[in-house]
Amino acid sequence: MLLNAGHEVVVIAPVDHYISYKEKFKTVTHIPLHTLKRKSLNLFNDIAFALELKRVYAQVQPDMILHYTVKPNIYGGWAAKKNGIKSFAFVTGLGYAFLHNGIVEKITKRLYRWSNQFHEKVIFENVDDRLFFTDLGLMAKDQGVSIKGCGVNTGFFKPLKRAGDSEKFIFTFLGRLIYDKGIKEFVDAAKIIKKKYKHTEFWIIGDIDKDNPAAIKEKDLVVWVKERTVRYLGPKFNVKRSIADSDCIVLPSYREAIARSITEGMSMGKPVIATDTAGCREAIDENKNGFLVPVKDAVALSAAMEKMLLLSEEERTQMGNYGRLKAISEFDDKIIANSIKEIIFGV
Repeated sequence: MLLNAGHEVVVIAPVDHYISYKEKFKTVTHIPLHTLKRKSLNLFNDIAFALELKRVYAQVQPDMILHYTVKPNIYGGWAAKKNGIKSFAFVTGLGYAFLHNGIVEKITKRLYRWSNQFHEKVIFENVDDRLFFTDLGLMAKDQGVSIKGCGVNTGFFKPLKRAGDSEKFIFTFLGRLIYDKGIKEFVDAAKIIKKKYKHTEFWIIGDIDKDNPAAIKEKDLVVWVKERTVRYLGPKFNVKRSIADSDCIVLPSYREAIARSITEGMSMGKPVIATDTAGCREAIDENKNGFLVPVKDAVALSAAMEKMLLLSEEERTQMGNYGRLKAISEFDDKIIANSIKEIIFGV
């Protein structure tokens, strides 16, 4: 969006596998960060990160900065203000700190309350998170604005014919392997369903997020696979084929921004099952493109899976078609990009 409009784009981020974007966007400049430690609670590390941002911003002197994720949102606003640069914060989900009560949650809230004063707008990927911040007084009442996730490329994620075994009914979990994504509930529900429906399979696709305190234990994953409760397909950079070969995409997450696995599944015409929580309920219209279940309830999840199984193929196709149209009309990445453009250039 910004490149097409003739703007110069600089990405300031650590060097990791995501730097592969440079192959597609060759005119984008990448400046590496060295001090960002995503899950560190060390104050001195955070101070070093804030000072690094301040130095880099002084060097680049951009017209505006779009910050993503917790620590850049918190410390980047201050660094931008010190350089007289307009700043926006994108809250891409509330994450571990807000799902687990404790000292980390209290500190994070205070830091957000302090840092949001430096941003022009705080942009959320769902309505619930915006209301949550407003109700807690973590920002000015008119400062927050909501968009519908980060967008999905509906031209790329489009319906494809299944290539796998058509006799199997496949439920697929896509996401980071952390307990907060509801992976334990997915496995427990799978155990219930497999006892009754032998033709079912349960796929898990994703990587263990070892930096996250809620990361699953590797021994748990080994047990689930050895018991043949699930098939672990590992992390995949391109999940398109796996979605195409699935019958239903499942995400029993405790809280999301707008779950990309759900919108990608919808875009490919797959019915979906997710939890009735922030970031999931905005994507699913009950009984139209999928089902919503209570958080942390494997029994309710298994009931929704059974309900999906018992639908006719025509009914599931109708669900998938409804979800595809919803993805195109609400979650397409061009729609989201235009929303962001209106927000940042309208201030």
